[in-house]
Amino acid sequence: MGRDNLYHKIGYMIALVDCNSFYASCEQVFRPDLKNKPVVVLSNNDGCIIAANKEAKALTEIPMFQPIFKIRKLLDAHQVTYFSSNYTLYSDMSKRVMQTLHQFSPLVEEYSIDESFVDLSHYDPAELTELAQRMKDTIVKNTGIPVGVGIAKTKSLSKLANKYAKKVASNDNIYIVDSEEKRKFLLHNLLVKDIWGIGKKHAIRLQNNHIRTALDFANMPVAWVRKEMTVIGERLWRELNNMSCLELVLQPNAKKGIGTAKSFGYKLTDYTLIEEACSYYVAEVADLLRQQQSAAAQIEVSLQTNQHSAVDKQYRNKIVITLDTPTDSTAKLTKEALKGLRQIFRQGYRYKKVGINLTQLVQKNEVQTNLFHTPHKSDSEAITNVMDNLNNRYGKNKIKLATVGNRDKEWALIKEHRSPRYTTQWNELLTIGSTL
Repeated sequence: MGRDNLYHKIGYMIALVDCNSFYASCEQVFRPDLKNKPVVVLSNNDGCIIAANKEAKALTEIPMFQPIFKIRKLLDAHQVTYFSSNYTLYSDMSKRVMQTLHQFSPLVEEYSIDESFVDLSHYDPAELTELAQRMKDTIVKNTGIPVGVGIAKTKSLSKLANKYAKKVASNDNIYIVDSEEKRKFLLHNLLVKDIWGIGKKHAIRLQNNHIRTALDFANMPVAWVRKEMTVIGERLWRELNNMSCLELVLQPNAKKGIGTAKSFGYKLTDYTLIEEACSYYVAEVADLLRQQQSAAAQIEVSLQTNQHSAVDKQYRNKIVITLDTPTDSTAKLTKEALKGLRQIFRQGYRYKKVGINLTQLVQKNEVQTNLFHTPHKSDSEAITNVMDNLNNRYGKNKIKLATVGNRDKEWALIKEHRSPRYTTQWNELLTIGSTL
């Protein structure tokens, strides 16, 4: 059976749907005045540019990942609108995109915040072009977010198809690999560095062996690929040659560690402020822990000054606390974290960051209790559930531990240019005025 016949005899096709300039697009949805204008999004503490739309990327004078204070005048000169990162908004918009994709298929792998693999095996191959357009149009209608759609028989090919869909304007953000001719055309027009899973070192090695395009790689003998790039490289080779090796991951594996480490908005010397920030971050990671039905047996607390400062004295330290019994209780985890924080804190430094990392995670229903451990009543599951239910109903941190305090403006991330959380906070809903 020839390759072309494979596309019609076997129904399995998979789409990679990827949001265009996702963070910037989320901002533009609620700011129609910014349509076709350059928009960028800044990192935590408004540090540097981490995302840009196509209009901003076209301004080659504006470098990505440069500190904002160095290029602010340049941004203003080009009339670039910049936003502080608004992850609450981006997360909710992502959920709305994913919900729309589930209208087209029951099998959707939510690969990242802005892209998903979608199983299309239940559609007739003749429908795919119209289907791709309908998926794209429906997502725009439901969310306002523009997307690209790449469709092929394997995940690796669909990733490349999506990249090529966006690369050439005439594709209208859609490319479907439904024939052997189109597969070869796609691979010929993309470089080895464009292949999903090919890192910088492997790309250089392949180029040194005169393997420049994705098609060059796909045409290499499989024995050479296996020898030079192990089984992972062979899997990529097979995927590019229309042999599916990567299945959809519909239920992501539970994380083995959950953590956060955020810079303060200001350098802190006051221990009580650092303690409040630490308590807040423990509550954040404990919430994520419960969402995946896990409990933590260890908690790591880290504290450091600004390593990039030329004037501040430098200090950094961390401590790992092993719990007597794995827990998902915010109260218990906070109590242990603050014990650790007291041990590593030193007076006389201006601190920039505190970090919390939960490790040695186990499933909640597999926790082995300690015969000699008597839990405090504040650690009870009933109290934790009540707090979660109230926060889910009335908003994040409406109910919190006293150690979190109310002085977050003195340590929280700087977000001078953050847009409202339009979709999740009643008091930040978009309002429309009119003049009669």
